Amino acid sequence: MPINRRKFIQQTSLAAGALLATGLLPQDAEASSVTDRITILHTNDVHSRLEPFPQDGSKNAGLGGVAARAALIKDIRSQVKNVLLLDAGDIFQGTPYFNLYRGEPEMKAMAMMGYDAATMGNHDFDAGMENYAQQLQHGKFPVLLCNYDFASTPMEGKTVPYKIFMKGNLKIGILGVGIELKGLVPDNLYGNTLYHNPIEYANKYADILHKEGCDLIVCLSHLGDKYSDDKISDEILAKECFDIDLIIGGHTHRFFEEPRKYFNRRGGHTIVNQVGWAGIQLGRLDYSFSRTKKKNLAEAHTVVIGKNTS
Repeated sequence: MPINRRKFIQQTSLAAGALLATGLLPQDAEASSVTDRITILHTNDVHSRLEPFPQDGSKNAGLGGVAARAALIKDIRSQVKNVLLLDAGDIFQGTPYFNLYRGEPEMKAMAMMGYDAATMGNHDFDAGMENYAQQLQHGKFPVLLCNYDFASTPMEGKTVPYKIFMKGNLKIGILGVGIELKGLVPDNLYGNTLYHNPIEYANKYADILHKEGCDLIVCLSHLGDKYSDDKISDEILAKECFDIDLIIGGHTHRFFEEPRKYFNRRGGHTIVNQVGWAGIQLGRLDYSFSRTKKKNLAEAHTVVIGKNTS
């Protein structure tokens, strides 16, 4: 059926007017849909699990292990361009490897896998700060902690509060927060370390990252996801923060079925994710950014590491 000429001209004029009103011509509209992407891979509470769980018929038989994790990470990096690999603490303690070698193989394995950054968990103090400081040379990645003051301890100068990573056109700011050590770690193992309120300090350094123009602000947290009392947790931090987009958590060994979403103090969303313990899972969060750098969590899933044949 022929289109009425007057109606066609009217519709064409309206469409052109809409494009002009938004400041977009056809070529501009196409350009505005161009996106940058980044994939965040993460672990927490691996606890010296270098080998898979034994094939003993148990629930976790055959799962975990450095070899399977490294292969998985390598495969993902071959498929996507911009990747950050992060850990939320408790790298040490849990198998005889730590008892014998005090963290060296764990750190070397993480360096081999190309971890970009980690934070420190309470069990990373188990062989003392002198040991952790010594093992850092094998890790070759920055340890991010903004709410511990290590002045006059063996860890002085060994950590930084945050780090900015450039991935393609994206500027990603990452900071770290640790749990209160008093009552959790023997006094002699953390010595003169001063603990500061993680909400106050996370907000302080996230504000710096925001002013630096970071497109995504990530917090590596070893606070624990939530508690039945008022103990500071990832949930509380997410609700009380202003500029943190993503909290990668640890300590409570929770296997999240999906990331949790909270309204923060700016009225936006802060995402929290955690992937259990022992290197059984690898977290994966894929973010896309529009031309105006508006961020969107496009996909989130966990990948089981290793093969359970029990």
